[in-house]
Amino acid sequence: MTDSQQKAWETQFSRYGLSLGDGGLDWSREFGAGRQRILEIGFGMGDSLAAMAEADATAAFVGIEVHRPGVGRLLSEIDRRALENLKVYAEDAVEVLEQVIASESLDRIQIYFPDPWHKKRHHKRRLIQPEFVSLLSDRLTTGGKLHLATDWQPYAEHMLEVLDANATLKNDAGAGHYSSKPSWRPETKFERRGQRLGHGVWDLLYSKA
Repeated sequence: MTDSQQKAWETQFSRYGLSLGDGGLDWSREFGAGRQRILEIGFGMGDSLAAMAEADATAAFVGIEVHRPGVGRLLSEIDRRALENLKVYAEDAVEVLEQVIASESLDRIQIYFPDPWHKKRHHKRRLIQPEFVSLLSDRLTTGGKLHLATDWQPYAEHMLEVLDANATLKNDAGAGHYSSKPSWRPETKFERRGQRLGHGVWDLLYSKA
């Protein structure tokens, strides 16, 4: 971690950090009642998540990331922007979902540009697999949204196949189709660089039936 990321860990995690040891996540206690509940898995360095929280102060955001420099960076951004509607877990996403996120408690789950594990022998390491998608769906409210995005077409095709096969999720664009980028997802520096190089970006948007 950089010095600023380490300082954010030391000074801001107690205010903006969440831990498995805290027990079940009580959104109303953490953020106040009546807010839309949005969970992002794998926020990287956190720039787009901070931008989303700043753009929609009425919603409550929780991010999960195991990469500690990224968590430190986001903690620093939360403090710099004085965001009161964003908190973070520095934990494994499956453990968070299984241990502290209640069934039917989330209005939106978003996973942007997860590691595509390009080599075929590594495909089993991909985050988006049938069992994990079933867990995600269980945590969504009826009508809740699952939003994925990737810049790797073979992974986009894999995601589409896995998600379309889940009976509890409905493809907002219709089976076998990708969605347009929704207004709430900021365009990242990484994404803009990819577009300059001619890379595509695929968004997948599903609703809990």
